Amino acid sequence: MESQPLDTLDLKLLHALQLDGRVPFSRIAEVLGVSDPTIARRFRRLRTTAGLRVVGMTEESLLGQESWIVRLRCTPDVAEQLAGALARRPDTKYVSLVSGGTEVMCAMMPRSQRERDELLFERLQRTPRITSVNAYCLLHTFYGGPLGWLNKNRALEPDEEAALRPPTVEPATTSVTLGEADAAVLKVLRRDGRATLSELQNSTGQSESAVKRCLERLRSTGVLYFDVQYDTASVGHATRAMLWLTVAPSALDAVGRALAEHPEVLFAAATTGNLNLAAAVASPGTAELYAYLSGRIGALDGVRSVETALTLRQVKQLTYEPGR
Repeated sequence: MESQPLDTLDLKLLHALQLDGRVPFSRIAEVLGVSDPTIARRFRRLRTTAGLRVVGMTEESLLGQESWIVRLRCTPDVAEQLAGALARRPDTKYVSLVSGGTEVMCAMMPRSQRERDELLFERLQRTPRITSVNAYCLLHTFYGGPLGWLNKNRALEPDEEAALRPPTVEPATTSVTLGEADAAVLKVLRRDGRATLSELQNSTGQSESAVKRCLERLRSTGVLYFDVQYDTASVGHATRAMLWLTVAPSALDAVGRALAEHPEVLFAAATTGNLNLAAAVASPGTAELYAYLSGRIGALDGVRSVETALTLRQVKQLTYEPGR
């Protein structure tokens, strides 16, 4: 189905959900001055026409886990099969086909050093028709996680945003350990971030009060946040790409912070390796992407080189489920 452009109310609804994925429709309706059924109908329509989903995500760094981006160059005849196999793994988060179908990129969160080494040094190295494997550990995220493009689009007026923004979360200062009850709740929220308390109670076998306490604990520590996923073409982002920058170490922080402010940037992080800064960007088309690369990227002091890889298709956009 061809994507349909979104109107102002659609964008305001998406922005409200990005601020708080579990905000009641009645609260959104009250702030925006429309009826509850109107918001509910818009939500249902966007699920069909724009692939709208609200999903619960975990901040891996607060769980003491590493995040990696893995680039797999392969022959075109195995790219789809390889991407599908990676998408089925519980420790992969995003899987994309890029570079004309000769490269698969995935974000992974291994639950242990053993699982990391098993994938990087054993399975992938033995997979036929993979011509190279490059793995980059994320060292510092400049933009991403709870912050998405909708935060930059600012469809809501300042007073509307203030009314819908949840209380500020102070992330935990030490690693958080998840219990069985936490893992059970998170498993449901990864499928549907707006699952009701009754649905969470029935799916986990916990009491409603226990589920509420679990939600409050996970959100207050910063471990749990909510992401709004949708067809980016519906907001004018027909062209998406990954940028791999080589930046002088002395300029790395400044360049990363500058990228975080660019409206084109969906994600930016410092990584290990010679290509020491990765960014996901979106634009209306290739002409606009060229203008961004030659203009704003080209003007950043300290950027020594940029490699650009167009994203052809997003194969997976989910988190893994601990306690498999």
